[in-house]
Amino acid sequence: MTSFRFLFSNGVLLQGSEVPPVATFLETHPGAYTTTRTHNNASSILFWDRHMKRLTQSVKILSNSTPQLLSESNRTVNKLVIPSPIDSIPWEPAIRTLVDDSMRKVLPIALNDRNGEEELAVTVLVSVDLENLGESDGVVDVERVKEAVGVHTHVGNYVPREFGVPENGANLAVVGRGRDAAAAKYSDWVRRRKPLEKLRPPSVTELLLSNDGDQILEGCLTNFFVVCRKNNNEAKGTSLLDSASTHSFELQTAPISDGVLTGVIRQLVVEACLSIGIPFREVAPTWSSNDMWEEAFVTT
Repeated sequence: MTSFRFLFSNGVLLQGSEVPPVATFLETHPGAYTTTRTHNNASSILFWDRHMKRLTQSVKILSNSTPQLLSESNRTVNKLVIPSPIDSIPWEPAIRTLVDDSMRKVLPIALNDRNGEEELAVTVLVSVDLENLGESDGVVDVERVKEAVGVHTHVGNYVPREFGVPENGANLAVVGRGRDAAAAKYSDWVRRRKPLEKLRPPSVTELLLSNDGDQILEGCLTNFFVVCRKNNNEAKGTSLLDSASTHSFELQTAPISDGVLTGVIRQLVVEACLSIGIPFREVAPTWSSNDMWEEAFVTT
């Protein structure tokens, strides 16, 4: 399978050797981002609306808390007076318009060049020059936001791992503390996690984060879940496959308030549990109680 890459960046299309791998691009360009892929012979993009909402939410969070993660020019943003409160700025329509336009420019070219029925990986990075917004004399409208926003769309081929192969399972290790501004997905984390990557044992495929070495928050690239036996005498010794023990287990994952990303697949898992009655609790799984775990999995 031939690898190929495309980048539509602020109106300019680059392709082939001109385009760095997505990790390299993210490491060198500040902003909020999201990554998804195509599905069903590239006829649709997985959970696109959810990704756009999460991308917009990340921009809002970073604008309020750590604007320097959205653009190098925002390092002096504390000295600015933005005429509209951050939460009242029309981020979503402005970002969605620019991203949709970018996708219309790059996706047809990538689809035309792909091999056979292979799927595409799509990463959208949004940068925001808040100084530009600060120069406005009145209410910040959609057009003003669009002038301050930069959109970069990176497209490459997606190679899925074969499901059900033991060697393709996740091997995990706890190595570091949780992320700053964890509720947002931002590109600078690609650079910040490099020291953790140096600690990765050879067989480990994902690194987990914990502030105290016991409560597990999330992975560097994933959300972390465990199927845990409930702490009662009736639950002990029962099997997850035993229909009589349906409520002897619960699914656990750290709450957003503990400092984890609102992953798109994480939210789908939560919604599925609530919809079909699977016991679920937002609590950080603890390594000290791993003897109560039936299984664990990650989502990305």
